[in-house]
Amino acid sequence: MADTNTPSTLKREADGTIELSITLPAALVNKTWEEVVEQMVKSATLPGFRQGKAPRKMVEEKLDKERIREEVLKKVLPQAYIEAVKEHKINPIINPKIHVEKLDEGKDWQFSAITCEVPEVKLNNYKEEVKKVTAKSKIVIPGKEKPAPSLDEIIKIMIDSVTVAVPSILVEGEVERLLSQLLGEIKSLGLSLDQYLASTNRNVEQLREEYKKKAENDIKFEFALQKIAEEEKISVDPKEIDEALQKAKDENERKQLEANVYLLANILRQQKTLDFLKNL
Repeated sequence: MADTNTPSTLKREADGTIELSITLPAALVNKTWEEVVEQMVKSATLPGFRQGKAPRKMVEEKLDKERIREEVLKKVLPQAYIEAVKEHKINPIINPKIHVEKLDEGKDWQFSAITCEVPEVKLNNYKEEVKKVTAKSKIVIPGKEKPAPSLDEIIKIMIDSVTVAVPSILVEGEVERLLSQLLGEIKSLGLSLDQYLASTNRNVEQLREEYKKKAENDIKFEFALQKIAEEEKISVDPKEIDEALQKAKDENERKQLEANVYLLANILRQQKTLDFLKNL
C-alpha cells in the first residue's frame, strides 16, 4: 500500500509569514502517476484505434511527462497542504504561494507553501492619541468652530499609534494589486509605463517602494480597525445590511452586493469603527 503520509515542517518569520515545507513520498507520487497515466490512456485517441483502445505502450510514448507531472501535482498537492495546515494547527487567511522545489522521478517530491495568519495587533494608547485631535473640534467657541478631523488625520494617528507586524506575503500581494491597477489606468490613457514614470520623475524601484509603504500602512490600518471592532463589540445587524442594499444605485449593483453580503457587512463594520474613532 502506498505511503500517503506527507511529512511537513513549519517555519515562522518575525513578520508573521509562515513557510510550510512539505514532502510528497515517492510511493504516493508513483501511485498517483500511475492513476494519471491510466486515465490518459483511457481517453487517448490514436490513428487506427478507437478511444481508449490503443496499446498502453504506444500511448505512453506520446504522453508529455510535464503534463503528467502537472496532473499529479493537481491531485496530491492541495490535500498535502490541507494536511500540513491541520497538523501544525494554523489558520491561514490567504491562499498559499506555492513553490515546487524537487520533482525528481522515482524520488520524494518537495514543495513549500507560503502563507500567514491574522497578525498580532497591539492597539497601545490609540484612544488617547486620537482624542488629542478629536477633542479640538469639540471645544465650542462661537464664531471659531474647528472642523472635525479628516479621515486622513485619523488614519495617520492610528498608523503611528498601533503596532502590527504585517506579513511580507500580504504586502507583496497588495503591491502587485496596486501595480496592476495602475498599469490598467495608464493603459486606458494610452501611455506606456516608461512614459508614465518619466512624467512623474520616478523609476520602477521608487514606484514599487512607494507602493510597498502604502500597502504596509493600508494593511496595518485595516487590521487595527478589526481589532478595535472586536474590543468595542462593534457589529452589523441584518437591518443595516438591508438598508445598504436598498441604497444601491440600480438593480445590477444591488445584485452584486447581495452576492457579496459578507464583504458588504465588513465594509459597514469598518465604517462604524471609523465613526467610533471620530467620536472619541
